[in-house]
Amino acid sequence: MLDLEVVPERSLGNEQWEFTLGMPLAQAVAILQKHCRIIKNVQVLYSEQSPLSHDLILNLTQDGIKLLFDAFNQRLKVIEVYDLTKVKLKYPNFAHGLASLQIPHGATVKRMYIYSGNSLQDTKAPIMPLSCFLGNVYAESVDVLRDGTGPAGLRLRLLAAGCGPGLLADAKMRVFERSVYFGDSCQDVLSMLGSPHKVFYKSEDKMKIHSPSPHKQVPSKCNDYFFNYFTLGVDILFDANTHKVKKFVLHTNYPGHYNFNIYHRCEFKIPLAIKKENADGQTETCTTYSKWDNIQELLGHPVEKPVVLHRSSSPNNTNPFGSTFCFGLQRMIFEVMQNNHIASVTLYGPPRPGSHLRTAELS
Repeated sequence: MLDLEVVPERSLGNEQWEFTLGMPLAQAVAILQKHCRIIKNVQVLYSEQSPLSHDLILNLTQDGIKLLFDAFNQRLKVIEVYDLTKVKLKYPNFAHGLASLQIPHGATVKRMYIYSGNSLQDTKAPIMPLSCFLGNVYAESVDVLRDGTGPAGLRLRLLAAGCGPGLLADAKMRVFERSVYFGDSCQDVLSMLGSPHKVFYKSEDKMKIHSPSPHKQVPSKCNDYFFNYFTLGVDILFDANTHKVKKFVLHTNYPGHYNFNIYHRCEFKIPLAIKKENADGQTETCTTYSKWDNIQELLGHPVEKPVVLHRSSSPNNTNPFGSTFCFGLQRMIFEVMQNNHIASVTLYGPPRPGSHLRTAELS
């Protein structure tokens, strides 16, 4: 049985770990994974068809605890202890535990909620506590910059925990903006965004078979490589020869996608050039929460059929979440889930002379 301390309007935890209101989903999952021998039988509950209509819930069935995360910002909104017989709770004024608390008319406490504010129905996930930054930088928003032909780069509004001279008590939130563009060097990106969480080198491009004249492809001695910024929800691809940016990938982190919980949700805004009559020069905005049907109405239907993307950890494994579909429009590739939500958006730089962007070039 877990022995936990309750901090009203803040957290539930012990000396080893703590679930804190405002905590990102990925950190809560990391705690559960680290202590999987103690915290067992965890369920992930979400709406498969309408993931934004209900909170995302981690249900600790063995311990009678639910962690409710906001469907949009994916931060911890409510901590619910729904079975006080399965967990021992410490509270400042009740040393014997909340289960022993007596209220008028002889009733006994059966359920407890930890949330911020005055009303459980109206509560919202608080901003991320400074204790959750752990040296990382997070993206509050990501704006896609456009030129006359298509995407030109990203403008990121970033959050970090800054410290005053020598004292942790002086820690406060730092907010700053950085921009990165197609054609920026590896050093440019490092100076703007810092070191990535991981560098991933691409294997041989499996999609070259779909390219015109695949037999003319010259084998490369080195591979393109990604900078993976997990807490920004962004990948940046560099050309192996020039070491300059050639692709950005923005991740929405919807539950039910193969990459769920690897990246934090990227809160992006993409200006789209409308392809409709009497709409010359007009733009609309695609966001993390836009649906593919609405985007198609604005941009027009793709000329090519979608590439069906099958992801699996090995050739013998199947993906329990099913395939996704990749559509190419305006130097962007939209990866669409079966529920019509966007899983990721890949942005390409200006095409090289004589080249032609194809959906099949996704990798």
